[in-house]
Amino acid sequence: MAETIVASGSSIAVKHYSAALLANTLKGASAIENLVGPVEPTAAMEKIAGQTQPGMPLVRIDNLAKSAGDIVSLDLVDTIGGEPLMGDVDREGKGSALSFSSMDIRIDLASKVIDAGGSMSQQRTKHNLREIALAQLSGYFPRLDTQESLVHLAGARGSQSGTDWTIPLQSSPKFAEIMVNPVKAPTYNRHFVVNGAQLTAGGQQLGAIVSTDMLKLSHLDLLRRRLDDMDQPLQAVRLAGDRAAQTSKMWIFLATPNQYSVLLTEGSLRAFQQNAVNRAAYFDTRHPLFAGEVGMWNGILVIKNERAIRFLPNETTRIVTAANAATATETNQIVNAGLAGGYAVERGLLLGAQALGVAYGRTRISGLQFGWKEHWYNFESNLEVMGEKVCGKAKVRLSVDDGTGAKVPTDFGVIAVDSTVPL
Repeated sequence: MAETIVASGSSIAVKHYSAALLANTLKGASAIENLVGPVEPTAAMEKIAGQTQPGMPLVRIDNLAKSAGDIVSLDLVDTIGGEPLMGDVDREGKGSALSFSSMDIRIDLASKVIDAGGSMSQQRTKHNLREIALAQLSGYFPRLDTQESLVHLAGARGSQSGTDWTIPLQSSPKFAEIMVNPVKAPTYNRHFVVNGAQLTAGGQQLGAIVSTDMLKLSHLDLLRRRLDDMDQPLQAVRLAGDRAAQTSKMWIFLATPNQYSVLLTEGSLRAFQQNAVNRAAYFDTRHPLFAGEVGMWNGILVIKNERAIRFLPNETTRIVTAANAATATETNQIVNAGLAGGYAVERGLLLGAQALGVAYGRTRISGLQFGWKEHWYNFESNLEVMGEKVCGKAKVRLSVDDGTGAKVPTDFGVIAVDSTVPL
């Protein structure tokens, strides 16, 4: 029987492997990929057709027919407010309009090339070389996608490093190009630093942070109290299939591995874990966010993230001071140089709805968000494979009323929480 061979560069191979890269990246392998919901199907959302549902922290735009370098618009759903109409008052023409805010996201082309080796040295067929390359790229692009989201949400890259990091340090000349859109430090009203039993607003407290300033469950209580008291709190997250969404608001806290380990030493550990089990029972099917290492406290679902935004003593990060709150002008802040040895500062992220905009374009070679291209050389003995995506991400930042009538730049769906951790 004749073997069916897909020739190098054929349209079938391009489509098949491009689709595989897209599917593997969007389903992902970390908690962050599970923070995106399905595309909103209702007629009420036709204005923002192709965007995923607005009740999730990550809002993804999928229906773009854009090329590299384009600017696309992300539409955000505003919360309806105002006084009700009472009694038999004439209600005609007094309806509150559906309100949307918009922000621009730049998208660009990102590629990764793998030399899959020679057919003789590998002792494999061309087909297997493709599969090897696909496996490598299917691991690479989800890591890249996850880390892009994490850095934008945190407003900093930090200094944690390792072979699995695809994003260079912020000091790298390639950092800004790779991140596509500017990485913005947390706004003053969305940045807290653990300070003993309290949470201090703004990042200047990093200059005085000490080894005992570790994240505790009591700080989650403080965060919840802050949420309940804010004029413009983070909108609660609405997960698909959550029957308790109307009566039990929920937010998501992405804890670093070290922050999560500290929380596990609390005396209320059993309740912390059981709360997550109880909340998961309200779903028709088990949501993937509850499948990993999770706990829940005071309406905040705590998820152990894979990587950390970490700052070592005497390192510098960007912050917004109280004096610059109205403009979000960034300044440098040095992490306490006197922080005890063996300790560092790590940033957890409290997420509400519409925290990050993710825009995908379409590659020229496949017509999909991800593309695949292969090149045989050395008389068809060696294979070079390229995967690519057209994408851009940006943290959602709007100017919101601070309760006095003044408009203040505000990270709409994320709060940064810095604490010390033992290394």
